[in-house]
Amino acid sequence: MSKHHELPYRQGVGIMLINKDKNVFVAKRIDMTSEAWQMPQGGIDEGEKPRDSAMRELGEEIGTEKAAILAESKGWYTYDLPETLIPKIWGGKYRGQQQKWYAMRFDGTDTDINIATKHPEFSEWKWVKPETLPDIIVPFKRELYQALVGEFAAYINKH
Repeated sequence: MSKHHELPYRQGVGIMLINKDKNVFVAKRIDMTSEAWQMPQGGIDEGEKPRDSAMRELGEEIGTEKAAILAESKGWYTYDLPETLIPKIWGGKYRGQQQKWYAMRFDGTDTDINIATKHPEFSEWKWVKPETLPDIIVPFKRELYQALVGEFAAYINKH
């Protein structure tokens, strides 16, 4: 086992943004060369409540806050970064993330989404069927995405 298993998890949030067609928002990171897509996510600032972090991240990453929280994950989800990425991400201080996830209903239109934000993180975006999420994400997050699709299925289908 490497020394990285002793590193803490970074505290963060994730957002499953669901549109009226029951599809989920995903975007491709600017800093990834692979065909990997992800849902919006980000860190929790000191003193910030996870719900507030989720709304802030939505605005920072996709340029809109036209969404309503439908559900909060029952617990915290974690994922570990591959060993080769640990030194390159977050200054090598974390082994992965521990995240609170939110299912949100998107109340805007596609024109409200603007990934050309002040500090852009994504190069492109699209809406996808929820069941395809685990297939288009980086492998080290696949299990987490499968669990999220299961936990939030009722909110996706109700929408």
